[in-house]
Amino acid sequence: MAINYERLKARKFPDVEQRYTKRDTMLYALGIGLGQDPMNEAQLEFVYEERLKALPTMSVVLGSPGFWLKQPDTGVDWVKVLHGEQGLVNHKPLPAEATVVGKTHIKEIIDKGKDKGALILQERNVYDQSTGELLATLTSTTFGRGDGGFGGPSGPTPQPHAIPERRPDAVCDLSTLPMAALIYRLSGDYNPLHADPKVAKAAGFKQPILHGLCTFGVAGHAILKTCCGYRPERMQSMQLRFSAPVYPGETIRTEMWNDGNVVSFRSKVVERDIVVLNNGKVQLAG
Repeated sequence: MAINYERLKARKFPDVEQRYTKRDTMLYALGIGLGQDPMNEAQLEFVYEERLKALPTMSVVLGSPGFWLKQPDTGVDWVKVLHGEQGLVNHKPLPAEATVVGKTHIKEIIDKGKDKGALILQERNVYDQSTGELLATLTSTTFGRGDGGFGGPSGPTPQPHAIPERRPDAVCDLSTLPMAALIYRLSGDYNPLHADPKVAKAAGFKQPILHGLCTFGVAGHAILKTCCGYRPERMQSMQLRFSAPVYPGETIRTEMWNDGNVVSFRSKVVERDIVVLNNGKVQLAG
């Protein structure tokens, strides 16, 4: 079954209401890796209920419709899909606890051609249920490796943010825990690829891999630490491309270039010297 462009683009998603508590906020931060140093008081504010703050990247786990691409009526070969890009815009700092409503729609489906796949561009707006305020806008691009040639538009395709050619202005190494994926999955993504060795090996990996959005959060932590002084209100937006998977326990090195209120970045795994996140851009508040 191939993608039906008009039907998939018009797909209706039910609103997703989600109540998250301080416990959920702390669990997300622990999954990203904060709190490894028990004496780091700046990180403690994200993992301890006194004066608790939410990490700005936590919006990616709020109000999600789940892995809807697996539904047969989408026409998508879900086994071959990859998470290609992720972006977020925080319209205001996330509360430490709240009830939110996520509203998802498909922005576009780009046909790269038979044997070249398709790009599915989604957008999700997350609202505070009690006030109606828009908290965050999340964008993502899914690469359907087996879905090209359905007759949809061939462009325009999103252009990646260019990384400066000079040496980075700052570098931050953050280690991940061997059990990082098992902790992070408790924030809502229960894909067995991140937990079950048999599933991971069947997918071609030597062991369960870290969630892409967990790696996204680790890079966000590096920028929050290095460029924002652990002040979530300074990180207004973040976008990147996923390049390669990370294995739990590896060290993620984030290289940063500062140009005014724009931080360009990419992240590498130190142990394998491989780029795992690329074309990153963060917009800081003035």
